[in-house]
Amino acid sequence: STGEKTGSFLGKKVVWYSPNRLIEEMNKVLILVLGDLHMPHRAHDIPPQFKKLLVPNKIQHIFCTGNLCTKEAYDYFRSLASDVHVVRGDFDENTSYPEDKVVTIGQFKFGLCHGHQIVPWGDYEALAMLQRKLDADILITGHTHEFKAWDYDDKFFINPGSITGAYSGLSSNVVPSFALMDIQDSRVITYHYQLIDGEVKVAKIDFSIPKKGDK
Repeated sequence: STGEKTGSFLGKKVVWYSPNRLIEEMNKVLILVLGDLHMPHRAHDIPPQFKKLLVPNKIQHIFCTGNLCTKEAYDYFRSLASDVHVVRGDFDENTSYPEDKVVTIGQFKFGLCHGHQIVPWGDYEALAMLQRKLDADILITGHTHEFKAWDYDDKFFINPGSITGAYSGLSSNVVPSFALMDIQDSRVITYHYQLIDGEVKVAKIDFSIPKKGDK
């Protein structure tokens, strides 16, 4: 049993889950979405409660919104999945990371950008402009260190927050979080993981995005 409980989150009806066995019960196309590690300057490591869940051969793709700050963090992600995509955050010294990136998986085009370039930070209209520029079905950004997910004009926007809970320019009280996206044809099921009082909480948020030509 995944220990389902219904509730609300970000104004949407969601199902809360226990993390036990959840990854094993998902489909085969899983995307780990995370970012803003800021190691070792603002956080020592990814919480062990998260690391216990993130094991090799379970995840096919990783999207990182940037600010890894160390090569060791990148190497760790490569140990989890062979397909790792990273964009450059404002604290990343690795200049090989692009400012933004578009990756196609299945029927969806994913746009990836750290988000410090967005003014004001996290602004919905500015993010919608970036989504249109990248022609993405799903836009993934970070920088605010706060998890958010919403749909707009049949597109999906997600900010996975900070997986380490590193403080940001906006808040010193950051809840560690990341997301797993389960791709099922024209449907994307997002599982939001957060660490609260030492315990992992998981919310399931279901977004259906029309296939091109369905409108």
